[in-house]
This record gives sequence, C-alpha cells and structure tokens, in this order.
Amino acid sequence: MKRAVILGAGFGGLELATTLSETLGDEIDVALIDENDAFVFGYSKLDVMFGRTTLDAVRLPYGDIAKPGVRFLQETITAIDPQARRVTTDAGVHEADVLIVALGADYDLDATPGLAEAGNEFYSVPGAERLAELLPDFTQGRAIVGVCGTPFKCPPAPSEAALLLHDYLSAQGVREACEISFVIPFGTPVPPSPDTSEALVAAFAERGIEFVPGRRVASLDAGRNVAVLDDGHEMPFDLFLGVPKHRAPDVVIASGMTEDGYVPVSSTTLETRYPGVYAIGDVATVGVPKAGVFAEGAARVVAASLVATLRGGEPPGAYGGRGSCYVEFGGGRVGRVDVDFLSGPKPTGIFREPSATLVAEKEHFGSSRRARWFGR
Repeated sequence: MKRAVILGAGFGGLELATTLSETLGDEIDVALIDENDAFVFGYSKLDVMFGRTTLDAVRLPYGDIAKPGVRFLQETITAIDPQARRVTTDAGVHEADVLIVALGADYDLDATPGLAEAGNEFYSVPGAERLAELLPDFTQGRAIVGVCGTPFKCPPAPSEAALLLHDYLSAQGVREACEISFVIPFGTPVPPSPDTSEALVAAFAERGIEFVPGRRVASLDAGRNVAVLDDGHEMPFDLFLGVPKHRAPDVVIASGMTEDGYVPVSSTTLETRYPGVYAIGDVATVGVPKAGVFAEGAARVVAASLVATLRGGEPPGAYGGRGSCYVEFGGGRVGRVDVDFLSGPKPTGIFREPSATLVAEKEHFGSSRRARWFGR
C-alpha cells in the first residue's frame, strides 16, 4: 500500500485528503498531519474580530474527520527530509512514498520593527480574538489598516477589514469621531481586476476611508504611536490593524526546499525538484495568490496525478491557476472576482457586482466545504 503523508490541514491538505479518500479509499494510506486541533476559514477571522460570531462557532475540529484511508495526526513537525521523504514530529517519524507539503505561510512579526509592541495583526486566530477585545474601547482617533509586506494571503482581505471597520464603528455610533486609513503596497486593491479595484476605491471614498496605495508599513514607533511607511512618511495612529509579512514556516526553510522564502514548484504539476515531493498552497511559489481556493485547485491536480500513477492512466491536465474570491463590501453586501493567473499572457480578473445571490453563494462556499471535509 502506498503511503501519502500530507503536511498541513488547511484548504490544500483537506481537499487532497478528501479527494484521495473518495477516489482510492483504503487503497492508499493517507497521514494528514497538523499541529492544530481545528480548522478555521480565513474569512471567519474577520467575523470574529468584528463580533459577528464567536471562535467556538467557527472552529471545525479535525477530530470530526472520518474518511476511509485517512488518519489525522495532531503532531508538531520538527524536521522534513525531502530527499528521503521522511518527516519527523514530536511524536515520531513518518516515512512517505509521496510527500505533500501544504503547511501554508507563517507570520513574521519581527520583520516589521515595532509591530509586536505597537500594533495588532488580524490574520491569525489569536490576533483576531485580541482585536475583538480591543475594538469596543476604540471610540475616537485614527485607525490604520496596514500591510507590512508582500505576498500576503487573501489579497482582498485588508480592503474588507477597512470597510467592515467602517460598519463596526458606525454601529457603535462613533464613526464621526474616528478616521480610517488603509495602506497597501499595491497600486490598486486587487491588481488583476481593474473593475474590482475601482469598485473598492469608490467604496472607500463613499465611506471617508483614506486609501494610501503603493506604500508598505515598514515599522511602527511604539513610543509615539506612529506608522513609518517605506518612503519615510509617518502616519500617527490610535489603533493599528496589521497584515504581517509572510514567510514559509521555519521547518520548511530548514529542509532546504525553499528559494526566496517559498518552495518552487512546477506550475503545471506542483512537483518540487525532489522526486515524489509536491508543495501546494501558500507555502509554494506557483504564480497564483496565496488563497484557499487556489490551494484547493492545486490539491485536485496532485490528487489526480497520484490516482493516475497508482491505477494507471493518463496524467491530469496542467494546473489552471483559476479561482474565485468573495469580497465583503460592508453593509451585508458581497461581490466576487473571478481570476485567471496562468492561462494567458497576464493575470485577468472579472468583477461580479455585490448582490444577495453572492451573499448566499459565499455561505454555500463555506457550508459545502464543512460538509465535504468534516461531514457537517
């Protein structure tokens, strides 16, 4: 029996394990390893931060996974040997015939001096929980939603945070006493889609949100409560909501698999330079955004490739690099951008205007995956 070891139980790892189980069942032994005990959708962190739900309500325990051929192991990975396809954890050693690295990207707060002391980040679950506690006390002054480095997960999320912060402060009755600024290194909020970017910029203007494009938050001065941008410009703040710089997890960097911070892979097959070793999702460099829907697509290609190898047959078509991202515009409105990164000479994005249909579609996106991955 072939042994597949999947490192990381995010979008990519969950979809890969599910597809392999559906297709091969007990014909393959799948070990799905993650140090956490539950999965949380990225967009749920915004809901937690703004008090729209609780963490308990959105946690999906990995213990609920019950799929033929799949074993979930809550273990901390301490070493990866890609040449031997051997993984060491705090509980032992796992040998693999096929190794798939889907460990996502970690947050490097130390890369932005002062962020850990003066600011708050909302990309991690603990960060979102902390801001949920702090926001009720923010009743006047300037809030900055600031991006500290690229690439970062879910490119629309910082725009969503700024718009949802406007809604939150309005509901609290303190919006007129508060300023909101949004700093992003890109020239537009969603570069592949001019129409999406135009709609977001218009939404910022309608709500009095200061949009500062083409700038990165380089450091924070805790003593003066000042954000210093990469051009030296200083912006005072009373509340900072940061998107930290991302990087591959330390254990992946230590394995020797990375180049320029991430694991290079074939853009068509997701294979690394090591035989029998793949990398999918945010940990990999493949030419698409770091977002769950793209990790899912990559997982399906890898699964099809493994099935073709085990059972014989034609290998799958190349990874397409296409996906759809939902965008919260505030006021209960949800839009969508359909992006294609790999099929043409340059990335393209088609904007779908916010509508009630897309609100329901986003809800179905989450519920369908809860059912598919966790049987809920």
